[in-house]
Amino acid sequence: MKFGIAIPTDSDSWRLVRRAEELGFHHAWFYDTQMLSADCFVAMAACAMKTTRIRLGTGVLIPSNRIAAVTANAFASLNKLAPGRIDFGVSTGFTGRRAMGLGAVKLADMEDYIRVVQALWRGETIETEIEGRRRLIRLLNPELGLINLCDPMPLYIAASGPKARTLTAKLGGGWIDGAPSVERSVAALGEMRAFWTEAGRSPETLNAVAWTGGAVLEPGEAADSPRAIAQAGPRAATLLHRAADAALGGYPAAPLPPEFADAVAGYVEMARGYGPQGAHYLENHRGHLMFVRDDERKFLSADLIKAATWTATAPDLIQRIEALEAAGFCQIVFSILPGQEHAVEDWGRIRRAFP
Repeated sequence: MKFGIAIPTDSDSWRLVRRAEELGFHHAWFYDTQMLSADCFVAMAACAMKTTRIRLGTGVLIPSNRIAAVTANAFASLNKLAPGRIDFGVSTGFTGRRAMGLGAVKLADMEDYIRVVQALWRGETIETEIEGRRRLIRLLNPELGLINLCDPMPLYIAASGPKARTLTAKLGGGWIDGAPSVERSVAALGEMRAFWTEAGRSPETLNAVAWTGGAVLEPGEAADSPRAIAQAGPRAATLLHRAADAALGGYPAAPLPPEFADAVAGYVEMARGYGPQGAHYLENHRGHLMFVRDDERKFLSADLIKAATWTATAPDLIQRIEALEAAGFCQIVFSILPGQEHAVEDWGRIRRAFP
């Protein structure tokens, strides 16, 4: 089992990533959330220059944030700094778009975006739409060696629904699963394998990545201790943010277990008062996946944190990871939050339990 970290990007993210490399982590994934954290490509460039082995990927890039030609160039530029260590993670978007009051990108648009980016990497002349017109584009000067189009940059897609998973199988990309629990992730992997097989691919070639977050508890430590709240609370709070988006913005959201209905209802009612009018998302997503706001803290019980995150003692977490590995997952990724960079040491101890 490979281990990775996911981080809200900062120009100083290289310090955390270099330490993760020292601890034996295989991957560092960088959020593409322009309204919440620093630019992912700036952070990845610094990490490329400060590390030598760890892979660097967008976790995950949202197609609407930049045109395909700019993305192709940015990745190829990174590939010059860290040859063969760059990964193209992409999805239709959640945080980076909801924080602007927008829904997900259409799957067809994402597929076309991937098509254009990868064609440019192959040196092809490709037709794409720019400013409402179809145009032919090509990276014009690869022979100058300013960018690296030689080393491959593998594709990963965060796909939670059947259509997105079908597309992932069609394109042969690595698959990123949100990993809410072992049981749900194993079930999702079975579904993904079915799509993979239907696309004519061998099941053993599926590169499945489980992506989660939480805290490594000390024996007897509560799941809502101050430390656990700081490290795991922001991920648990995303369930509340999704519920508010569904109620106030009409976006789809999976139902939460009924035992958390009161907490969800209370948060949604509070979010109705967020302003300015018609822009509840500005406050709803402040701190998203980074810190727990004072006003949302009361809704985050120990039970909700345990249900929504991987917050448990080391022996329990090791058993969960072993179960994912046995099921066929290739990598487990844990989010490291701003101000909680020291948590990489805890996850590093978990990593050392695996060959």
